[in-house]
Amino acid sequence: MRDRDYMRLALELAEQGLGWTSPNPMVGALIVKDGQIIGQGWHKRCGQPHAERNALASCVQDPRGAVLYVTLEPCCHHGRQPPCTDAILEAGIRRVVVGSGDPNPLVAGKGIRILREHGVEVVEGILREECNRLNEVFFHYIQTAQPLVVMKYAMTMDGKIAAYTGASQWVTGEEARTHVQRQRHRYSAIMAGVGTVLADDPLLTCRLPDGKNPVRIICDTHLRTPLTAQVVTTAKEAPTILATCCADNKKHSAYEKAGCRVLTVGGKGNHVDLKQFVKMLGQEQIDSVLLEGGGTLNWAALKSGVVQKVQAYVAPKIFGGRDAKTPVEGLGVSSPAEAFRLKNTTITQLGEDFLLESEVEYVHRDH
Repeated sequence: MRDRDYMRLALELAEQGLGWTSPNPMVGALIVKDGQIIGQGWHKRCGQPHAERNALASCVQDPRGAVLYVTLEPCCHHGRQPPCTDAILEAGIRRVVVGSGDPNPLVAGKGIRILREHGVEVVEGILREECNRLNEVFFHYIQTAQPLVVMKYAMTMDGKIAAYTGASQWVTGEEARTHVQRQRHRYSAIMAGVGTVLADDPLLTCRLPDGKNPVRIICDTHLRTPLTAQVVTTAKEAPTILATCCADNKKHSAYEKAGCRVLTVGGKGNHVDLKQFVKMLGQEQIDSVLLEGGGTLNWAALKSGVVQKVQAYVAPKIFGGRDAKTPVEGLGVSSPAEAFRLKNTTITQLGEDFLLESEVEYVHRDH
C-alpha cells in the first residue's frame, strides 16, 4: 500500500470521533511496520488521549523504526493532554506522514519541526484536501475564535420549504432526514428563531440512538418563547440558550428556573445582533452552529455575514403557491449582481433527494 492508502485508512479512523471531539479536531493515526499495520487509534473525546497516543498504546509489536500516518500535525504543547511529539520520539518512530498542518498557533509547524530536529523523516500534505475538509470546523474556530455557521434547509425543486397552508412535514424523504440528524450530532449547536418555535414547537434534539444533542439556541429578540415550548420544558435534559435583546431580569428568571440560559445581546435593526452573538458563542467554546431557522432568520444571518456554509436538501417535488414560504426571505437583494455568491459546491444523492453543499463567498459587502 502507498502513503495515500494508509492516510485514507487514518481518515476513516478519524471520522469515528465525529461529534465527540469538539472543540478539538478529529484525528486518526495508523502505525505501519514492515508493511503491516501494528497499531491504530483516533481522538475519541475532548479531554481524552490524542490519536497518536491511542495508536501507540494499541501496538501489537514494538513500534521502534515504524511509520506513523496521522491526519493532523502532531501537537507539541501541553494542553489537556501532553505533547504527542514526545510520545512519537519516545516510541522510536522513524517516519511520520502528515495530512494537514495544524493552524493552532501553539503548533503551526512546530510539531513537524521538533520531529525533524530529532532525526525523524516527515512527509507533509498527503491527502491534504480531504484532511482539511474533515476539520473545517476546527480550522475555522481556531483561526477566528468564532463558530462555523452552516445554514440548512429542505426545499422543493420550486424553492418552497412549506405548502401555502404552512404544512412542511415532510418535504424530503427518510434518508435525507436521517442525514440531518447526523448533522445535529456533528455540530455543537443548533439555532432557530422564535418564529419557528411559535409555529412548530420543535424539540431540536438529535434523534440518532447514540447521538449527541446539540446546544439549542433560540434567537428571540423580545423574549416571546412560551414557557410551555418543548425547548424550555426539556432544558434540563438538553442545554438551551435564549438570545434576546430583552434586559428584563424578572422575565429572564422564569426561563432560568426551567433550566435555560438567557443571554442578553445588543440589537441590530429589528433582531438580535448576530455578529455580536456569534462572537459570544465562540467565547462559550461553541465551535459550530447548524442554523435551522426560517426565512427571516436565514436572511438576517446572511446579511450579518456570519454564515460560512449552506446545506440545501432538495426534494424532486413542486409545491407552487405565490405565498408559500421560501428558505431565505427578508428584503432580498436589489439586483442579480448583488446576490450572495456560493462556491465549491458538492452534490450528494440521498434516496430520491439531493443535498447541495456550498461555501458562502462574501465579496466587498457591507455587513
